[in-house]
Amino acid sequence: MTKEEKQKAVTAAGNPAKPTGEAGEQMLARMNESHAPLTAWGLSHFTWRGDEAVLDIGCGGGANLRRMSAHVTTGHLTGIDYSATSVQTSRQTNAAAIAAGKMEIYEGSVEALPFADNTFDKITTVESFYFWPNPQENLKEVRRVLKPGGTFLLIAEIYGHDGLSAEVRENIKRYHLYNPTPETFETIFRDAGFPSVQVHIEKDHRWICIEGQKKQ
Repeated sequence: MTKEEKQKAVTAAGNPAKPTGEAGEQMLARMNESHAPLTAWGLSHFTWRGDEAVLDIGCGGGANLRRMSAHVTTGHLTGIDYSATSVQTSRQTNAAAIAAGKMEIYEGSVEALPFADNTFDKITTVESFYFWPNPQENLKEVRRVLKPGGTFLLIAEIYGHDGLSAEVRENIKRYHLYNPTPETFETIFRDAGFPSVQVHIEKDHRWICIEGQKKQ
């Protein structure tokens, strides 16, 4: 079995939609590393003060939380994932920040975020939107917990365009990924109540970042 075939086998066994077991842990570790350039590019669209309350939805292996933690000096970070394996891995990745009281990580779903209205200054999701159960309604839930004037970044490697490879198209079908075009992204964000929406495309890798702001 080639390295690529082994990775595919681990991904299939680990379940990208909801990582489980040892294969899930291996997959999360690989994603922490492989998603680093994508995440860094996506987060470059934030302007940081340092005192923000930040939420990462679908926090996976915890690398995005760890990266954002470097920008948050006096604020607080929260992660949530509906995979128990992801929550455990993310807590291990960010053990020092959690021990210091700077971060908390919960098991839960974007369908019903366990937070009060208008809680967070910044919200992110990286490579998880594909799996959201009801994207339109889930975006409304994100907007609910975002503070007025706050920003939500949706960061993804894959979106609907004509240049997708056969392998990517196969994965979209295999894992039932929700994969809108940039135009559809803008529409569903606006329909969910984000009046200000910007679509950023990284042209070399064809990554996408949707920036939605909540009305002041």
